Amino acid sequence: MTHTYQLRVYYEDTDLAGIVYYANYLKFIERARSEWVRELGVDQARLKAEEGIVFAVRRVEADYLSPAKFDDLLTVETALAQLTPARLILDQAVCRGADRLFTARVTLVTLTATGRPTRLPAEFRRVLEGAGAQG
Repeated sequence: MTHTYQLRVYYEDTDLAGIVYYANYLKFIERARSEWVRELGVDQARLKAEEGIVFAVRRVEADYLSPAKFDDLLTVETALAQLTPARLILDQAVCRGADRLFTARVTLVTLTATGRPTRLPAEFRRVLEGAGAQG
């Protein structure tokens, strides 16, 4: 189950050397994760408003492999690596064509309105399990 999201590198994404500033890769993969969840049919705003639950990044392990540059067309790939009752681990990659430029393993958890950890919402787990995710 791999999701893809395309984006273009704009001038504002680059540093003085004309390459994508390292922190912007985290923004790119965040956008891709948000689109992935939306395409799964999970309404994060409703989840927060009705159940007081939000997703939070707990851990990111990242490797910068090769630079992206102004005007590059990039694809962010998001794949579920592991699903447990309390966390979701995703593998994400930023690619230019067939070239992998950046990879990350991202651990997501859910928090209550008071910031306490909670289990992943049953609705979200059902969607992932229905799509073939392994627990």
